[in-house]
Amino acid sequence: MIPPHSESSASFPLHPPLDGWARKVTAIDPGFDAAIKDRLNHLTKPLGSLGRLEDVAFWYARLHGSDRPPAPKGACVVFAGDHGITAEGVSAYPSAVTREMVLNYLRGGAAISVLSRTHGFSLSIVDVGVDGDLSGAEGLIHRKVARGTKNFLREPAMAPREGIQALEVGMEMAANAADGGATLLLTGEMGIGNTTASTALAAALLRRPPEELAGIGTGLSPEGRRKKIRVVEEALAVYRPLLSSPLDWMCAVGGLEIAALTGFIIGGAVRRVPVILDGFITTAAALLAVELIPGVRPWLLASHMSQEPGHRHLLEHLGLSPLLALDLRLGEGSGAAVAYPLVVSAVELYNRMATFSEASVSEAGPG
Repeated sequence: MIPPHSESSASFPLHPPLDGWARKVTAIDPGFDAAIKDRLNHLTKPLGSLGRLEDVAFWYARLHGSDRPPAPKGACVVFAGDHGITAEGVSAYPSAVTREMVLNYLRGGAAISVLSRTHGFSLSIVDVGVDGDLSGAEGLIHRKVARGTKNFLREPAMAPREGIQALEVGMEMAANAADGGATLLLTGEMGIGNTTASTALAAALLRRPPEELAGIGTGLSPEGRRKKIRVVEEALAVYRPLLSSPLDWMCAVGGLEIAALTGFIIGGAVRRVPVILDGFITTAAALLAVELIPGVRPWLLASHMSQEPGHRHLLEHLGLSPLLALDLRLGEGSGAAVAYPLVVSAVELYNRMATFSEASVSEAGPG
């Protein structure tokens, strides 16, 4: 393995766009908190009886800065990119599946395609790094930075300029969604090998052993999982003495779609649009986003707890409590999509239920 790319350094200089994005992620205004809580407490129901749905309604309303927030309008963006690390045999599927699945999304045959139609949110597919020619794919958003990353066991996954360019693609997609009227962003990804990249990122940033974080991904055998762990351990042993910043690690062992997701999540906070995270890969991107700009954290909602063991550690580190635990490990935004109607339900209940006074219903007495 060679040392990190010459453009990188032990202290990655903060790129000017990141400085500007950080300034735009302002603190949440608590001015409506009391009014939101008061309405929740006076709806025609026993106090707190809607459980986590009340927490979700409060989260959504305060982020939109209103005690009568807009109805949720979701926009899911799936970023696709390939990973050179698949050359080490860390995935049960060949890299060609990334391109094939992108075409499946566009034809409407994938899980996220079905869920977007079922629940009425928009779906955009972005090629940020697929190792294949998709120039003729109708409906695809073409933002290819490179034809996949390099094999990070042999050389850095991407040059810093590629990482920054992928971040900017994500920012662009968040801005486009917000300009299109989205009030809620859903994160999705596709990239054979990206659980390995996410395991490496999580191990580096959380300082936990890969053994605790690595799962079976798309269906590895026990031996395949052990190989994944060995690959990550070997890479970290080389990079750890050389790298320190989150951007260093993103470029050394991350993915183009993970970088784009990081920009997308930051972009949601910049445009003041809440973000529903999907699974392990999108939560690794969320960790990067929060490490780069801590003010991003309040804008995040965890949709579910996946089967990938690293996902739990990421959620705990970020202080996020998932809405669901369905043993999902599909990715592509499917967990975020399943959680979306719960958010819609929470907000609709908050906005449309009558209060005790409006319904002329007696409230509970003391005790």
